[in-house]
Amino acid sequence: MIKIGAKVFNTKVFLAPLSGCSDLSFRLICREHGAQMAFFEMLSSDALIRDSAKTFGMLKSATADAPIAGQLLGSVPEIMLEAALIMEERASVEFIDVNAACPVRKVVVNGSGAALFNTPEKLFAIIKILARKSGLPVTVKLRTGFDEPDIKKLVEIARGCEDAGVSAIFLHGRTRAQLYSGGVDYDAIKKVKENVNVPVFGSGDILSPALAKKMLDDTGCDGIIVARGAMGNPWLFKDINDFLKDGFCQPSRDKKYRLDVLKKHISYIKKYSELPPRTPRRIPGASETHSVKSSIGLMRKAALWYLKGFALAASARGKVTSAQNYEELLKILDKLV
Repeated sequence: MIKIGAKVFNTKVFLAPLSGCSDLSFRLICREHGAQMAFFEMLSSDALIRDSAKTFGMLKSATADAPIAGQLLGSVPEIMLEAALIMEERASVEFIDVNAACPVRKVVVNGSGAALFNTPEKLFAIIKILARKSGLPVTVKLRTGFDEPDIKKLVEIARGCEDAGVSAIFLHGRTRAQLYSGGVDYDAIKKVKENVNVPVFGSGDILSPALAKKMLDDTGCDGIIVARGAMGNPWLFKDINDFLKDGFCQPSRDKKYRLDVLKKHISYIKKYSELPPRTPRRIPGASETHSVKSSIGLMRKAALWYLKGFALAASARGKVTSAQNYEELLKILDKLV
């Protein structure tokens, strides 16, 4: 059990706000396999206040898609607050996370994401205004440094975030420069945990139950965030929960099981990509529905996740990437059993 503000969560394993990946279909398939808590995809504060149809479409949800949190990207406190209030109008979020970890260049050059490591006072100002005026608990996602690891500065920033009003800290154990490769700095996460009083979640290479346990054991963190490890492997949540409970390791899933889960996943993409997003406050000129072309693109991407490690995977991937619609993709997958 973990408490974030006044909210209580009966799990220590959260699904990350994966940009371009953790849409409604992905969240639902993960929830069916043990994910009890998830985030919407990372949302741009600027796009939310511009009433971007694409961004509002990312707030699609369903009855089974709860509880859920939101993560905002931005660098201007007042805009972040306005975006947070809009998000609260459109979705039932448990808390709002401030993204100070995204390492993508186009984000960093705008002073957002991991760039906030270099402007901590701006980060603190964002947290303060959200904590005072959003009406929800506020959390923050950090990295261990910018170009190089800097544990001393990291601890100072974590303490500053706590003083500003955060209710939890999510920490990816890599620097901005590392992106998503290289070793995870467990010691940095441990140091933050030892120096703050709010819950700390460790992130980075949670790719197996054993690595999940290593993160918890080596850092003393309160919880973990599963990201890339769940792509094509949504049962990772159940496996982690079982392993943490009694040390039981699930056997590898066979091809039929994996294909059955994949088919259900792409059926969710078909179902939910055809639904319009929640209506923005002002109707923008852009189309508010996914095209058939974009839907099949999402399906092909999901299929490639699940096909990793298959016999003749290269041949199967080639066929999948040529599929032009849902029915054609299903026929291709049926021939792989």
